Amino acid sequence: MSPLNKIVQLSYFRLSVSLLICILFFSSCLTQKIITPSEIEVIVTEDEKNKVDESEIETDPIFLKAREIAASLDKRHLTAQIIISGIDGRGRVSPDTKALLKGIPAGGIMFFAHNLNTDNNSIRTFISEANAVIKDETNISPFIAVDHEGGTVFRFGRGVTTLPGASTYYNKFQKDGRDAALEKIEEDSFSSGKEIKALGFNMNFAPVAEYIVNENRRFLSSRSYGPDPVFTAEAATAFYNGMKKAGILCVVKHFPGNAGPDPHHSLSVLNTDKQTLNKYIYPFTVLIGHGARAIMVAHTSVPAIDNNIATFSPVVMQNWLRGELGFNGLLISDDLLMAAVGKLKADEAAVLSVIAGMDMVLIWPQDLRRTHNALLAALENGKLPKERLLDAATRVIYEKLRIGLI
Repeated sequence: MSPLNKIVQLSYFRLSVSLLICILFFSSCLTQKIITPSEIEVIVTEDEKNKVDESEIETDPIFLKAREIAASLDKRHLTAQIIISGIDGRGRVSPDTKALLKGIPAGGIMFFAHNLNTDNNSIRTFISEANAVIKDETNISPFIAVDHEGGTVFRFGRGVTTLPGASTYYNKFQKDGRDAALEKIEEDSFSSGKEIKALGFNMNFAPVAEYIVNENRRFLSSRSYGPDPVFTAEAATAFYNGMKKAGILCVVKHFPGNAGPDPHHSLSVLNTDKQTLNKYIYPFTVLIGHGARAIMVAHTSVPAIDNNIATFSPVVMQNWLRGELGFNGLLISDDLLMAAVGKLKADEAAVLSVIAGMDMVLIWPQDLRRTHNALLAALENGKLPKERLLDAATRVIYEKLRIGLI
C-alpha cells in the first residue's frame, strides 16, 4: 500500500509524568535551567487531537485532486516535479536557463546568495521569469525556496532585513524568559516571512530543529536555538508559526541530526543508541505534532536504525519518520553534492534517495539534466517503481494545492 494511502496515527513525544521530570520541566520554563538529553524520558502516546482517519484523507478533495493531477502528468513532467534545482544567473533568466527549465520544469527552484545579492526589484523579476517558464509548461508553479534561517545563513543583499541568528534567541531566553523569547521569534519570523513572500518566495529551508549536543556543536554553533531541547522545540515552532502566517512553507531541518564538523565536507555519523536518538529528535516530534508539512532529511548515518545514510534509508524515512512518528508531509533531501553523501554522483544519489522514500531531491543546475535523465531511466527499467514516483509527486502537488500554487 502506498504511504499516502497508509495514514499512520500522529504521535507526539512528551516529558515523563514522573515528579522528577515535571520539576525539571517547570524549572526550565521559570529559571531557564537547561534540560539535558539524559533528563528527558520520551514516551510515545496517542494524540487524540491529531488523530487522522484514513477515510478522511481518502476523501479529502485536495488530496484527490493532487493524485489526479499527478496521474495526468507525462513521465517528463512527473519526474521533474520531484526535483528542486538551483538556478544560474541573477536579475534576469538567461535564454539557456529558460530552455533548460522549459525542457525540465522543476518542481522547485532554490535561490542562493549568488542569485540574490542584488536589489529587490531584480530579485522579483528573476523569480517571476523563472516561475513563468515553468508554469507555462505545466500549469504548476514551482516552490520558490531559499535558506533564510537568520544570522550567518543569510542569502540576500541590503534590501532584506537580516534575521537574528537562532542562538541570539537562546540568549534572550536566558535573560528575559521563555515567553519574551518565543514572542520575539514569532514576531521576527512573521515580519521576515512577509518580506520574502513579497519577493516571490513560498518556501524556506528553516528552522533548524536540532538542539546543541556534542555531536553537532562544531557544525551548527549559532544556527541552533541552544542546548535545551524543550526551548529548541518551542523556538522552532514559533519560527514555523510566524512563517506560516506570512504564507511561507517551512522545511524543518535536519532530521535526525548532524554529527561531525561539517557534512558539506565530511561524513556525518550519529553513533548512538535508539533511545538517545529519540531524545535528539524531540523537537522534530513536537513540530510534527504542530502540523509541520516538510522535513529535510540529513545525510547522516544512524547505525542504531540502519546502516544506510538516512538519505538512502527506507528504514529511516518510511519506518521511523512516517511509521513511528506519523509524519505524512514532504521529505526533502539536503544538497546531494555534499561530501556526507559519499562517492555517489548527484544523479545516482537522487535515484537511490527517491526509491528509499524521498519526495524531493535538491541538486545544482549543472546536474539538473543528468538527474532528470537518471530518474527517467530508472523509471523505464523498473528500478524506480511508478507507484513510488506517483507517491512523491502527489505529495509535492498536494502541498502546492494547499498553499495556492496551483
